[in-house]
Formats: sequence, C-alpha cells, structure tokens
Amino acid sequence: MAVIVNPPTETPPAEGSIGDAHEERPDGGVWEHPAVWIGLIALGALLVAGFFVARVFGLA
Repeated sequence: MAVIVNPPTETPPAEGSIGDAHEERPDGGVWEHPAVWIGLIALGALLVAGFFVARVFGLA
C-alpha cells in the first residue's frame, strides 16, 4: 500500500505541478520608488530656500 506523505487537502508534488506556488515579492507601495519622494522634498526645500534668498536681495 502507498504511503501518503501529504495531507489530503494538499496537492501532492508532481512534475509540472503548480501546487507549490512561488513566493511573490511584497508590494512596496509608496516606498517602491523613494528617489521620487526624496526629489520632491529636495525641490520643496530649494523653493523655500530660494524664497528667503530672494528676500535677502530684495527680489521678493
């Protein structure tokens, strides 16, 4: 008699079987491209700094 290695609810391993799915990479969400966020923060900082530099020279 055959020995059952897998519980009855699981797909037994076989050639071409898709019973064991591969691990998927977790979704990074908004942190997937941190360079975009760093760029936006740097742009905002430069705009604020530029405003104060313009105030010093009387341009704003």
